[in-house]
Amino acid sequence: MVSPPLSSLLMISKEDFKFTHLYNLLALNLLPIISCSSILVFLVTLYLASRRRKVYLVDFACYKPHPALKASKTTCIDRIVQCGAFSEENIEFQKKVFERSGIGDEAYLPDSVTGIPPRPTLYEARKEAEMLMFGAIDEVLEKTGVNPRDIGIVVVNCSLYSPSPSLACMVVNRYKLRGNVKSYSLAGMGCSAGLISIDLAQRLLQVHSNSYALVISTEITSLNWYYGNDRSMLVSNSLFKMGAVAILLSNKRSDRYRSKYQLTHVVRTHKGAQDKSYKCVFIREDESEYLGVSLSKDVMAMAGEALKTNITTLGPMVLPMSEQLLFLATLIAKKVLCMKKLRPYIPDFKFAFEHFCIHAGGRAVLDAIEKNLELTQCHMEPAKMTLYRFGNTSSSSVWYQLAYMEAKRRINKGDRIWQIGFGSGFKCNSVVWHALRTINPTREKNLWMEEIGKFPVEVPKVSTIVISTKKKSL
Repeated sequence: MVSPPLSSLLMISKEDFKFTHLYNLLALNLLPIISCSSILVFLVTLYLASRRRKVYLVDFACYKPHPALKASKTTCIDRIVQCGAFSEENIEFQKKVFERSGIGDEAYLPDSVTGIPPRPTLYEARKEAEMLMFGAIDEVLEKTGVNPRDIGIVVVNCSLYSPSPSLACMVVNRYKLRGNVKSYSLAGMGCSAGLISIDLAQRLLQVHSNSYALVISTEITSLNWYYGNDRSMLVSNSLFKMGAVAILLSNKRSDRYRSKYQLTHVVRTHKGAQDKSYKCVFIREDESEYLGVSLSKDVMAMAGEALKTNITTLGPMVLPMSEQLLFLATLIAKKVLCMKKLRPYIPDFKFAFEHFCIHAGGRAVLDAIEKNLELTQCHMEPAKMTLYRFGNTSSSSVWYQLAYMEAKRRINKGDRIWQIGFGSGFKCNSVVWHALRTINPTREKNLWMEEIGKFPVEVPKVSTIVISTKKKSL
């Protein structure tokens, strides 16, 4: 029998010694080791639980109504004359507003508004809501391939129409969503409510992991055409048109590769504590008990104040240090050195964003923002062309603008997009997106693609309207 070499025995002895020593070390320090391990596991779990989940915009779809629903400015004025509800002076006033609105002749209104006689009924409003919402949702589900049963959160916003069951319930019923879906309907929050819906959805996605959130923004015009003679309430007749958008958000890591954008910032500003801000956009009845939306003369000033507060909060999040230092130096010069005549420095947000989606509330609003933020015609083009082609579609207008940019092949990977919404309250909200990929519009459905070649167009300051019909009694 051959015995093993002495060197082999020494090696075995050394290994046994190391193992025994390690075992004894662990046995003697078992409690501290378990405690440290538990603390480490707890800290890792706490970090993973408290870490903000990334929110992705998988895709979105803006609704384009049937061509038969196009309502030219001449058609609108003819209906205003024919309905017999307005005085001669207010017919002329509305005609001037239409001529200077910056809206073209292809925006959309429902039959309930343009028909003779008009039909402002709950039935017509519900029919309009179903057409707009379901049309947009069908398209976004087709584009993303998501099963409706996989949607865990639904947020719908519509300012002036709030039925029972709610608009969110209409969506749940139509698409047979699962029983534990979290659904919300936001009403009365004005044209900025679309970005409020994005904020609500992203907050819910921080709580509910591995989820899809469907956001729908729209406005219903069937019940909201004003038939009185209060001039502060007549302007809305010329501005608001049909429109809706459906947006699919996700917090799933696996969706990043196919998503278009990632949400980076949301800033909300509310000036409702000030009476002037609170009352500058107000739904009320006039002296004859006709219901309508009243716009005060202070609305532009209140919008400016809300925007100033909003960008003061947003600026430090997005602006380069050079712009922040210039702003701080100007502020110190005015406040500390008493150089009151020094003009306030307005940061150049073109250093922070490549693209701007500004709520197309009207030509005056867009012109004021263009001047105050010193934006170029190229930056303002999406907003002005959206206003011209679709009118003021309320909270969905910023999405029609993003679709315009995509159709123009302007969205490249890494681009930053700033969406700005204004609305009653008075509120100003900002949402910032980061493009995850370059968008090729030829590979997907986009409502602008059939006609994008003819844009941009020159929008006249005054577009003359000839009244061809005679006034009739209501």
